[in-house]
Amino acid sequence: MPTLLRIFGLRFFFYLDEHLPIHVHVECGGKLAKIEIENEVKVVYNHGLKEQELRTAVETCIIYKENFIAEWHKRFG
Repeated sequence: MPTLLRIFGLRFFFYLDEHLPIHVHVECGGKLAKIEIENEVKVVYNHGLKEQELRTAVETCIIYKENFIAEWHKRFG
C-alpha cells in the first residue's frame, strides 16, 4: 500500500489494485475513510474517524489534490 502522506496522525494511501474514480484512503489509529478527489473532494465512506479527523483529512485532500492525482496517474495510468 503506497503511502502518499503522513500528517496530523493521518496516513493517506492507495491500495495496490485501485480503480476509478480517483480517490485516496485515510487511516488513523486503525480507523479508515475513503475520499474521492477526482472531481470534487467528497467522503465516500468513514469507518470510525472522528469528526475533526475526517474534517482534517478532507481539508488535506483539498490542499494536496493535484499531488495525489499525479501520483495516481504515475501508479495506475
